[in-house]
Amino acid sequence: MRSSTALGPVRIFGKAGPRQGSRRLGNQRQGETAMAMNAKKIVVYVLVAFALYVIITDPDGATDYVRIGFEGISDAAKAIGDFMTWVASRGE
Repeated sequence: MRSSTALGPVRIFGKAGPRQGSRRLGNQRQGETAMAMNAKKIVVYVLVAFALYVIITDPDGATDYVRIGFEGISDAAKAIGDFMTWVASRGE
């Protein structure tokens, strides 16, 4: 059972902190999470670099890619709207 005060959380029963066995597993999970975040950053940087490369080397093609992207987003939004309308009408 926990309760809070202006100074922070207070444990009424039990001792604070994780058990020894779960501490190792927690550190391993934190390491895996950090690696996933680093991989995600690398992927984003590569995609941004690729987008800049395409824009610089082929500006006319880049406008077509942007137009195609916005059409895809528009079509997806329309499909979601159609689905929500179908759900609201109880599948009729």
